[in-house]
Amino acid sequence: MAEMITLEVMRYRPEQETEPTFQRYEVPFHEDWVVLDALNYIKDRLDGSLSYRWSCRMGVCGSCGMMVNGEPQLTCATFLSHYLPGPIRVEPLRYFPIMRDLVIDMTDFMAKLQSVKPWIIPSQEKPLSQGEYLQTPEELDVYKQFSMCINCMLCYAACPVYGLDPQFIGPAAIALAQRYNLDSRDQGTSQRLDMLSQHEGIWGCTFVGECSKVCPKEVDPAGAIQQYKLTATKEWFKAFLMPWSAK
Repeated sequence: MAEMITLEVMRYRPEQETEPTFQRYEVPFHEDWVVLDALNYIKDRLDGSLSYRWSCRMGVCGSCGMMVNGEPQLTCATFLSHYLPGPIRVEPLRYFPIMRDLVIDMTDFMAKLQSVKPWIIPSQEKPLSQGEYLQTPEELDVYKQFSMCINCMLCYAACPVYGLDPQFIGPAAIALAQRYNLDSRDQGTSQRLDMLSQHEGIWGCTFVGECSKVCPKEVDPAGAIQQYKLTATKEWFKAFLMPWSAK
């Protein structure tokens, strides 16, 4: 078994370099080490200038997403043993501006999440004295899968449509919108549909399906988008055939 393994890590320090470069590091190989362990070893023992994001190490926070040998991965859940004998190439997530080394600029992603109104929109606010908005376990099950997103952005790095058209709202944001559309306590579907039925919304998706393939939480954003397309089509026919029923 190999005692060492090579990581080729993308470096970009805007005060020093005009273009990203790659730097090679030799790190110890351990059967139970993930790529994030190797990056932490580099940071702690070899090169303290290396910049990257991470937090929980448990596949919950979503902050350690990077490209590992060309595939979007959570580095806290990607074992070095999967890439023997190496080298392992680690890069920032594809299609996002690079701020420094493996750190991307999340501004566009956060704006897209905000644009789909990811909160419950009731038809009428009830007073606090009436208590919570209750729902049954069966009603929760309808949208629970789409609520498991950890905003890791792997789906954006895997989406060729987002790579070609940065205006595309993208898989995670659309899946989040569908999460609220399916919530029994929400009546904001029409507000979200007005915005997401545009070309840069659901119709921009060509159903490649890579977003669902790379999702570490099996959210299935591709499925959410297809559900949304079906709903939009029904609403269009309803408005066309029965214009008096439109609100």
